Amino acid sequence: MEFKENLQIYQQIINQELEKYLRKQECLEKVLNESMEYSLMAGGKRLRPILVLATYKLLSDKENYDICMPYSVAIEMVHNFSLIHDDLPGIDNDDFRHGKLTNHKQFNEATAILAGDSLLNYAYIVISQDIQNTTNEHEKSQKIQILSEFSKAIDKMLIGEYVDTEYEGKEITIKDLEYIHQNKTGALLTLCVRMGARLANCSDEDLETLTKYSEKIGLAFQVKDDILSEEGDAKILGKPVGNDKERKKCTYVSQYGLEGAKDILETLTEDAVNCIEKYGEKAEFLKHLAIYIANRNK
Repeated sequence: MEFKENLQIYQQIINQELEKYLRKQECLEKVLNESMEYSLMAGGKRLRPILVLATYKLLSDKENYDICMPYSVAIEMVHNFSLIHDDLPGIDNDDFRHGKLTNHKQFNEATAILAGDSLLNYAYIVISQDIQNTTNEHEKSQKIQILSEFSKAIDKMLIGEYVDTEYEGKEITIKDLEYIHQNKTGALLTLCVRMGARLANCSDEDLETLTKYSEKIGLAFQVKDDILSEEGDAKILGKPVGNDKERKKCTYVSQYGLEGAKDILETLTEDAVNCIEKYGEKAEFLKHLAIYIANRNK
């Protein structure tokens, strides 16, 4: 119960922070702003910003997360940009997400495309303003490094999305499959952990350890997604099941079978937990988060 309670607390913190960035003014682009809010506040696990906060908490003695907030908000904006575009007719052509109509179905395709673009750009505005307002030179240097990693991780995500879309229905190798998901899904999750660690002024050793942890949970997240696409409950998932098979996508299930994919997921989860064993009780939340990723039903 303690993990679930802490998870909910983190989610509340993130949701309250995101509310501060919503554009509510009367203006010609009001519908665009509503489209951005529709996706940004649709719910979801808030896993990426939570990883920023939880990693920072692991390494920092400070009581608040103030330094992390712009980066947590920015990464959630980027994540929702990717979801809006992922659902578009030219990519996955999905009608539902989180049990609600996808953005282009709720509004229209042009508005959805621009809402995604706006969320991506807004993320850069949030981070650049934070850097501009930072007076401590060491802290500013660290944040500039984070901005560089932030940009590169988004580039990797886009590469992964392209390769995944381009090779749909085609035969690819296991190595190619891993390449897709290390970029499409893993890059942002790794970024979140590394941002939290850097904001806590981590050591090189800590950064290396936590990067390994993040890589394991990043791949585990995708393997679990593949499993849920095969045997999940559409009502719980909030979107149809079986789309991967219909589109003849190469997944861990198609390559290894359902049981084989579950074995891989179990190994990745164990490896993730073992990566941060040295932090003892301080890492309990991150350990349980790895298990949560493996056991989730949506």
